[in-house]
Amino acid sequence: MTRTASRTHEVCALLADGSTVRLRPARPEDRGQVMRLYEEMSEDSLRSRFFAMSRRSGEQAADRLCAPSGPGHRTLVAVHGDRLVGVAEYETADDPASAEIALAVADDFHHRGVGTLLLEHLAHTARERGIAVFTADVLADNHLIHKVFADLGLRVTRQFDGTTVRGIIRLAPDERYLSAVDLRARTADTASMQPLLRPRSIAVIGAGTRPGSVGRAILHNLREAHFAGLLHAVNPHAHAVLRIPAYPSVAGLPHPPDLAVIAIPAAAVPEAAVQCGRAGVRALVVVTSGLDAGQSAALTAACRRWDMRMAGPNCLGVANTEEPVRMDATFAVTKPLPGTAGVAVQSGGVGIALLDGLSRLGIGISSFVSLGDKHDVGSNDLLQWWECDGRTDLALLHLESFGNPRAFSRTARRVARGMPLLTVDAGRSEAGRRAAASHTAAAATPTMTRGALFSQAGIIATRTLGELLDTAALLHSQPLPAGGRVAVVSSAGGAGVLAADACVDAGLTVPELPPDLMKELLALLPDGAGAGNPVDITPTVSVQALSGCVDRLAESGAVDGVLVALVPTAPATAVGTDLCTALTTRTPAVRTAGPVVVRLDQAERVRLLPTEDGRTVPSFGEPQSAARALLHAAERARWLARPQGSVAEPAGVDSSGARALVEEFLAGAPAGGWLDARATDQLLAHYGIPRLRQACAATEQEAVDAAARLAGPGGGAVLKAQGPDLVHQSERGAVLLDLHGEQQVRAAYRDLTARLGAAVTGIVVQPMAAPGTELLTGIVQDEVFGALVLFGLGGTTSELLADHAARLAPLTDTDIRELLTAPRCAAWIYGHRGTGPVDVAALEDVLARLSRMADDLPELAEAECNPVIARPDEVTAVDVRVRLLPRRASDPYLRRLP
Repeated sequence: MTRTASRTHEVCALLADGSTVRLRPARPEDRGQVMRLYEEMSEDSLRSRFFAMSRRSGEQAADRLCAPSGPGHRTLVAVHGDRLVGVAEYETADDPASAEIALAVADDFHHRGVGTLLLEHLAHTARERGIAVFTADVLADNHLIHKVFADLGLRVTRQFDGTTVRGIIRLAPDERYLSAVDLRARTADTASMQPLLRPRSIAVIGAGTRPGSVGRAILHNLREAHFAGLLHAVNPHAHAVLRIPAYPSVAGLPHPPDLAVIAIPAAAVPEAAVQCGRAGVRALVVVTSGLDAGQSAALTAACRRWDMRMAGPNCLGVANTEEPVRMDATFAVTKPLPGTAGVAVQSGGVGIALLDGLSRLGIGISSFVSLGDKHDVGSNDLLQWWECDGRTDLALLHLESFGNPRAFSRTARRVARGMPLLTVDAGRSEAGRRAAASHTAAAATPTMTRGALFSQAGIIATRTLGELLDTAALLHSQPLPAGGRVAVVSSAGGAGVLAADACVDAGLTVPELPPDLMKELLALLPDGAGAGNPVDITPTVSVQALSGCVDRLAESGAVDGVLVALVPTAPATAVGTDLCTALTTRTPAVRTAGPVVVRLDQAERVRLLPTEDGRTVPSFGEPQSAARALLHAAERARWLARPQGSVAEPAGVDSSGARALVEEFLAGAPAGGWLDARATDQLLAHYGIPRLRQACAATEQEAVDAAARLAGPGGGAVLKAQGPDLVHQSERGAVLLDLHGEQQVRAAYRDLTARLGAAVTGIVVQPMAAPGTELLTGIVQDEVFGALVLFGLGGTTSELLADHAARLAPLTDTDIRELLTAPRCAAWIYGHRGTGPVDVAALEDVLARLSRMADDLPELAEAECNPVIARPDEVTAVDVRVRLLPRRASDPYLRRLP
């Protein structure tokens, strides 16, 4: 690595106590700081590091560490503020796949996670360079370093030799390692968020004396919320604002605040952040908008330099209603109610709408964070906070972008096991859809990509804010249904039909009820009632009859939920409010979720009706809203019930051979491009993906000979013209099928080469594939989300019918099974109208191998197997296209701040 490169390769990460360090390669000018690190070590620390107490050893180590890195030597340093507090290095010897490591941490930074963090990043650097094993000779009584190695989560073996132990650390990451990284990240994140969401003191910078200013509004909200800590204003032109003491600068405050809210012009924000850092502020909320790139970079740099977490810039603010914090550091008009719903939004306008909607429903929040431009605190931070705050049981997200989708997905999968995660699926428009070369890339729309993320992570994705609030109301007030079977109960036949249609349209089922249950219901209901599904309870139903009917349905096990559609009428024995009262005072059902009410005379979209025992029942103004909310609840129950799965690891994969092939291609084509047929076949062979036999022909005679060899006596052959401009072969007439005999093969060869001319770089010969179900499998590397594995209907109509589903790689075995069943064509895979199923196990294996290929090769921009012929006895890829681009792998789970 050159000296210039090392200056730019710097990342920031959190320690266990929430403070920030900067990690980067060592530089020659670091020698003095490295020497100081060793000089300040205790004698015990020096002995543990060098097996002796010689200060000369530290000097020699500093000389080596700060020398320019060679091919087998790398050094990383950790810097806190301006001080170097840790150093780690590796060096290879005879075996380039193994490296000796050394680690040193300042005495006063022990037990803060510096060593573990350095080793995580050092291991990442080593893996990129083909190193598979770290070794280290450690004194047997050096318990601290033994614990660091054990806590890494990597596989460690030990060889004892007297007073020393040789540790051998295998660098291949597995689930145990990722879980250990998750735990460290969660600990560090929640510690760093304490000053932001549980501050003991707050200063509002820019709190003006003029009514209507943003800073004054925030100060007002903090005061009205009865913030439990110290509250100050920073205003050089006033002694007090809203009767709260004001000071001319942060430095002039009597005590450094935990949190500073910045509401001043954009040009002044970076310097204000620097002043906050110097004064000892631990967190910032920057509501100011309009910062340019330079101002934004300076603001973020100040946060990293002085251990400050930041919400914003360009945000509405933050709030935390828990006792004793009582913080409302926003400029929203609506005062958030205390409760257990966590809310995170990027748009301030969406945040205001959600706060208003939740307040109308009576749903309180635990904490609210407006992320704004997300220069620091993001969705992952909030998910981990809510997971650990001991209060939040429902999370609502509005995300326009994802900083690290794979890390977000992993965190969300874990958090969603404990609480519902709801989001508005913003950004579904295909206006930004890129020009796609292959059918697979064309199928991978933004909607499909986000849908894959949400589906795998267990996130409930709604299309509108109204639907989000509908679903939040139901999940807040009702237990989850066991499935999607709904009984519709209605006081008017027409309303029942509308409600049943809404349920079916949403994706629920309205099953016919068992005869015995129908008889029981008719015995409870007035004359003229109908006990089919919908159940017509008639306009004259009594409170007791309605309550009994709903209870019997709930206890029957024939349905998973009950939707009650009420149309109050003058002749009714019990109208409107009385009937709703019956539903809110009934004994809670034990077999199904509680009832969901639709009041067709209700003005509000949704409201929560209180019950005598403190529960609530959701009441909707239209059946469509109720049905969609019920569907989301049923899908969450299904997601919770499914196995979590483990990442599929197919046998016989040659990752190193595939890596060599990719590197060789890109060495000759630095800008990337499409692999030719021979290289494509070799790549698939490295992953054991079954494919139709083929041969590449450079001459007419070679084509004739290959056709005779591959097709056999009486068999048909296929000729395909290859070339970078012939991706969609069928559209250019570049595929000629079912060729029999030498003359037809010769004629086909001449036709392709004459008609397509210079576009042809080669001819591929294959035998005719046996008939079967034509499917598409493939990979697309999304710039934001990473590798996406697609599956669905294949053949020439693939793009027209658009029957595809997708999941983000790496796929678990559960993901693979769901991917096979998601498209509409799944009926043909598992058998339909007398046709037998195809070889499902072979299809699962193909998807597992594609997932592994996608995860191994970030350079793989597109890979399309279309068609894949699936039969009861085999699965074969017939036509494959692969495009490579020069891209570097990025570890999505490596701990670092944005």
